[in-house]
Amino acid sequence: MDTIASLFSFITTPVSWVIVQFHTVYGKIFGPDTGWAWGLSIVSLVILIRICLIPLFVKQIKSTRAMQTLQPEMKKIQERYKNDKQRQSEEMMKLYKETGTNPLSSCLPILAQSPFFFALYHVLNGIATGSTIGVINDSLLASARKAHIFGAPLAAKFTDGSSKVEALGASLTDVRVVTAVMIVLMSASQFYTQRQLMTKNVDTTVKTPFMQQQKMLMYVFPVMFAVFGINFPVGVLVYWLTTNVWTMGQQMYVIRNNPTPGSKAQAAYLERLTKHVTSHGKARKRSERTIIKAIVAKGRDRNEFERKFINGLNKAGLAAQADGSVVQSESQAAVQTEDGTSTSAAAPKRQQPKRQSKSQRQSGSAAASGGKAAGDAPSSEPTSLIKSDEPEDAKPAEPAKKQPGGGTRSKAQSGQRKGPQRPKSPSKK
Repeated sequence: MDTIASLFSFITTPVSWVIVQFHTVYGKIFGPDTGWAWGLSIVSLVILIRICLIPLFVKQIKSTRAMQTLQPEMKKIQERYKNDKQRQSEEMMKLYKETGTNPLSSCLPILAQSPFFFALYHVLNGIATGSTIGVINDSLLASARKAHIFGAPLAAKFTDGSSKVEALGASLTDVRVVTAVMIVLMSASQFYTQRQLMTKNVDTTVKTPFMQQQKMLMYVFPVMFAVFGINFPVGVLVYWLTTNVWTMGQQMYVIRNNPTPGSKAQAAYLERLTKHVTSHGKARKRSERTIIKAIVAKGRDRNEFERKFINGLNKAGLAAQADGSVVQSESQAAVQTEDGTSTSAAAPKRQQPKRQSKSQRQSGSAAASGGKAAGDAPSSEPTSLIKSDEPEDAKPAEPAKKQPGGGTRSKAQSGQRKGPQRPKSPSKK
């Protein structure tokens, strides 16, 4: 244990110093020996660490989305070189280099937070064993040993015996009830955080092994927290529970305001954005303009939800621009359509002729036939000497010649040529 503590001595002293500074502030409000003063000092330490890790969290989100986008290509490489593991690894590394992605980026927040976790663990273990560590001197050590959270000392564990718990001034029942509740809350928050990531913020159009791995982690991580949690002191449980709650809230914010393309969260976000933009006639926030700019830049590569968003703006008389702004479609020369092409806003729309009813068509044909009959009637006016515009060959048709059979033949029968027909040759019979 001393060897491990010496390895983390470079971070143990800063962590203990931060806790002492927060304890000085909260001690003036709640009392220096209370569990609230020491507990809130640990919570404040978590918040401070997580604020410093926000850039890494943003990088984690970008890396995770990039990995989701590369899953189809990775699957093709695995199938193509399934019998050559070395070539498969080379092609994977080449793909990562070309796209600028790093699989380890998704683990950066956890890796960066691990030293602080171990440092806090050793600080609290020192309080439990009665040894000073970092900047915690004898007076602060005595104050921390008196601090209880809902009856459980900061340094007590679920697996501690009754004699050790009594030495810290508490009962075994209080310690186990408090630690059990905190372990359950810690595991439940971890499960909910992973579940909302899988059900809301994953591209449902791509089915890859990465999604199966995430689903497996959704059930594995809570079990791991429950198993290891029984060996954590109460102060470490406070630290880890606060971390999980922070992660859950941070992820809820990201899912709501910057969802993964193609996910259910994006559909809900674009629906809210459509209502907001159509009600105000423009994109008011910078984040909204960034999202709209990315959607317009995709052109024909937009997914179903993004095309629906563009169509919703067009129906409202608005059009999204390449810079992310939204303008009235009547005042611009080109309107973005759902497939990424542009059409002229000033050009009039081509109107289709109205379809007439059967009675209208019949009345129109009757009027035409009536006009034709009226034109065939002889005119009572004198014949004009002015040359007519009609062609000379437009003469009245001659009466049809009578056939020997007594019938009038107006045109050749079907399957026969015009003019005189050759007589059929008599049968040999």
